[in-house]
Amino acid sequence: MFNGGLNETVNMNGKWFKLLCKNTEVQLTGTLNGGQSFRWRKVEKSPEQQWIGVFADKLWTLQQVDDGILYKVNENNVKTCPEEHYNELLRNYLNLDVELAPLYEQWSEKDPNFCEAAKQFYGIRILRQDITENIFSFICSQNNHISRITSMVEKLATFYGDQICDLDGISYYTFPKVDKLASDDVENKLRKNGFGYRAKYISQSAKFIMDNGGEKWIHDLQQLEYPEAKKRLLSLMGIGAKVADCICLMSLGHLQAIPVDTHIYQIATRWYMPKLAKQKTVTEKIYNEIGDYFRTLYGPLAGWAHTVLFCADLKKFQENQSEKKSHKRKKKEDS
Repeated sequence: MFNGGLNETVNMNGKWFKLLCKNTEVQLTGTLNGGQSFRWRKVEKSPEQQWIGVFADKLWTLQQVDDGILYKVNENNVKTCPEEHYNELLRNYLNLDVELAPLYEQWSEKDPNFCEAAKQFYGIRILRQDITENIFSFICSQNNHISRITSMVEKLATFYGDQICDLDGISYYTFPKVDKLASDDVENKLRKNGFGYRAKYISQSAKFIMDNGGEKWIHDLQQLEYPEAKKRLLSLMGIGAKVADCICLMSLGHLQAIPVDTHIYQIATRWYMPKLAKQKTVTEKIYNEIGDYFRTLYGPLAGWAHTVLFCADLKKFQENQSEKKSHKRKKKEDS
């Protein structure tokens, strides 16, 4: 088991705490900016690399240092919790009970492509996220890109969550409970605010959950094995196999789940399963075939290993997009 301790440190802006852990075990940039959660942003004006985001109904500021993570917490409760409580919340969120070094070594021995990706994408962690937030965030993710998903998730929080605090002129909110998203006016309001067809998916899925037990439906979902949990998630409007696997992996602890999207399909056909390149669409059979291939290759935590490959491919994709935009601007200037 990987143990992160707690030391208290102070800077001139207020109280900080330190979660002790090797920086090879946690890389905040790849973990918080890799398409798992959509509630984190880099603090642009900070001289240090800091991230600000919401989880556990609190506002957190995180900063990576050589021997751990500095953090501070803002919340709307008058009575704050002991440091040990915050420490445990952050440890749990970052899944620090799983020690990465031996896993990375195993995966690198099995796969030279993973070995190469791991050089830059060390310390990528699977976040333990709130199930409700994860369900509705990934409904927003369909046919969408990270910046727009982030905007939609923040709108859901602002419209239907509770205010946590104001910081530097920005208001921060908790993610709403299911019953708030099940109100009759939700679909219409979300459509007016740019959600498109996802507005109906969010509204209908929230109503389905409330009609089938509400928080009990969410609780029961946590007790199910991977195949049954995925099957139950597929009963929600707007959730297909890929989104269901994202929720299983990032909220339910099913670390064998492999969400197969365009990036993973391209990785599979380019490096592992070239015969699939002839396929024009990812059918259910091909989807399962890709997942089973990676589960055989990496073992019971295959979803974690796959996330490292996804982060590496996503960065390449973003770099290519930036190069294309730069090239277009240059052509326009030259013309």
